[in-house]
Amino acid sequence: MKTLLIVYHSMTGGTLQMAQAAADGASMETSLQVRLRHAPDAAAGDLMSADGYIFATPENLAAISGLLKDFFDRTYYAVLERLNGRPYATLICAGSDGQNAARQITRIASGWRLKPIAPPLILCTHAQSPEEILRPKQIDPEGLQSCREIGAAMATGLVLGVF
Repeated sequence: MKTLLIVYHSMTGGTLQMAQAAADGASMETSLQVRLRHAPDAAAGDLMSADGYIFATPENLAAISGLLKDFFDRTYYAVLERLNGRPYATLICAGSDGQNAARQITRIASGWRLKPIAPPLILCTHAQSPEEILRPKQIDPEGLQSCREIGAAMATGLVLGVF
C-alpha cells in the first residue's frame, strides 16, 4: 500500500484546513494510506516511509513557518539522497502573495530531488493588519476544493504509479 505524508503547520487554522482538505481528497483513494502530521511531530522516518508528500504552511514574514522550517532542518540531511524522484505538492495560506514561501519549499524539495506534481497552491487571505493576521482563518469553499483536488491527484498518481 502506498503512503502519502502531509506535513503542516498552522497558527490560525487556515493551513490546517487546507491540509485536512488535501487529506480528505487523498482519502478517496482506498488503497492509499494518508498520514497527516503536525510539523513538530514529523520526523525523518515519516519521510522515509512515505511515497509522496504534501507540505502545507502559512506565510510568515514572507517565508515558510518557523515550525515547518524546523521540520526541514531536523530531517534534511537524514534523508538526503534517499527520497530522489518522489512526488510532492505545496499548499500555502498567505497573507500577501506567498511566493517566497513557495520558493523556499521548492529549493528544499529540489535538494531532495523531489518531483513537483503541480505548481504551489497559494490561497491568499489578504490579512495585513496585526488583528487580521492573528485572527482565526476560514478558507473559502473554492480554496478547500482546490486543496482536495491536489490531494486526490497525488493519491491517484501514487496508486497508479504515475509519479
